[in-house]
Amino acid sequence: MLVQDGRVRIASMRDRCSEAEWQARVDLAACYRLIDFYGMADMMANHISMRVPGEEAFLINPYGMMYEEITASCLIKVDHAGTILASPDFGALGYGVNKAGYVIHSAVHEARPEVACVIHTHSWASMAVSALDCGLLPITQTAMRFLKIGYHDYQGVVLDTKEQASLIEDLGQGEALILRNHGVLTVGRTVGEAFNWMHRLELACRAQLGAMACNVPLRPVPAQVLQETWNQYQPGTRRPYGVMEWPALLRKLDRLDPSYAL
Repeated sequence: MLVQDGRVRIASMRDRCSEAEWQARVDLAACYRLIDFYGMADMMANHISMRVPGEEAFLINPYGMMYEEITASCLIKVDHAGTILASPDFGALGYGVNKAGYVIHSAVHEARPEVACVIHTHSWASMAVSALDCGLLPITQTAMRFLKIGYHDYQGVVLDTKEQASLIEDLGQGEALILRNHGVLTVGRTVGEAFNWMHRLELACRAQLGAMACNVPLRPVPAQVLQETWNQYQPGTRRPYGVMEWPALLRKLDRLDPSYAL
């Protein structure tokens, strides 16, 4: 590994993994770049993980690289017990896995085998809503999708595996979770689905904060309409999220900077 022209140059991992794993690496690197592009990154903090197809392992970012510089080859492969199975040579930088990232993501991947991708962010909007006692309000159509979103009470920085049980209980079988006084988390059966959930959750949080900042009464929506709208967003009533968007998002990245796929 070497740093050249402001970029971390890492030898390709493509020949060291299966085609399925390589595709997962490319998709995950793309997701990191997109989270940064849409203003949801927190420098090198937070984490997105991707299950390695056919294995009890997942890919996650090296702690020390910015989201905007994540590539398919820089990702670290770790099993549910925390053992690093594959990592590129980071040289003197010696990057490893963020412990909080391991605790959160290993818990979800082990408890929810159908989940392929887990995204956790600390965006300014999601942190603000996570600190509101009212939580996320169903005051916009986008927010109504999260009518039954879960909540997880703050217990400190997530470094203790003892918190995994309550985290999984609060997530349940849902796709989104507000971590009180902390941030948010979304999951998906595909990376495109998880990103779609996170993007919409971010928009819902920003819209709520904008409306509340006007300091005027918020317009309520009848409970029956809320329930019907929520139901329209559920599996079985529409195509899976991300199916249409993800290929287009990859094209966007290819136009902006295709280095994510290296």
